Amino acid sequence: MSFAQITTQRHTAPPDMASTDRRRAVIVLPAFNEQASLPPLLESIEQSLAGGALEYQIIVVDDGSTDDTALVASNASFRLPLQLVQHGQNQGLAAAIRTGFAAAVAEAGPDDVIFTMDADNTHPPGLMPRMMGLIAEGHDVVIGSRYQHGSRVVGVPLHRNLLSLGARALFTLSFPIAGVRDYTCGFRAYRADVIARALAEYGDSFVTEKGFSCMVDVLLKLRRRGLVMGEVPMILRYDQKGGASKMRITKTAYDTLKLIARRRLRGTK
Repeated sequence: MSFAQITTQRHTAPPDMASTDRRRAVIVLPAFNEQASLPPLLESIEQSLAGGALEYQIIVVDDGSTDDTALVASNASFRLPLQLVQHGQNQGLAAAIRTGFAAAVAEAGPDDVIFTMDADNTHPPGLMPRMMGLIAEGHDVVIGSRYQHGSRVVGVPLHRNLLSLGARALFTLSFPIAGVRDYTCGFRAYRADVIARALAEYGDSFVTEKGFSCMVDVLLKLRRRGLVMGEVPMILRYDQKGGASKMRITKTAYDTLKLIARRRLRGTK
């Protein structure tokens, strides 16, 4: 990797337990000060994927946390297939996603599925088998969506809802993608070779936008590849969030408008 001050710790299944003919889920969790949210999220992932029906690997990217996020992940690695990647200092969500993608591509086979999800316990791991199913049916990217029939949003402040709705309208008009309504949600499943090829083409510039708009940037760069994308309805449980939101509303709105203007002027490259 090209990222400075990164250390890793990992635990994987013994060789005799590994299966080479089964599709695996490689789950990237960018985390900054998530010591309260990470334990219930990891437990939920374990419960949702228990029983051996779906093999998985968790990659926690600790982005310079000042709490015990790294310790929580390290302790969990003794009982879960979990790799801890640490930034020496906080670099932001885009850097954490870049690191997570690089680690996931190094870990995954071409037929595996790379997931990204928030580490604050607001995204439901129970959706992952369904998302994996859609990948198996032919999708390249599957998004956990707040805007499909059957989705619900619990505990999200009104101003956050308004921001998300506004972003959805702007991106749908400016950059329509067949099958996509939720451009900003970070709970996604990608066919592993899609991310591998994007990293090969873009390198570190695959994820460049600062803050939460980096997830939109990823989607827009994949949009030009003619991929098959789809969504599953998601129940966003903001009431289960372990701490205060890290999103700065004014800055996120400003960054989103800048991203739209830039992409409209220069294209998606």
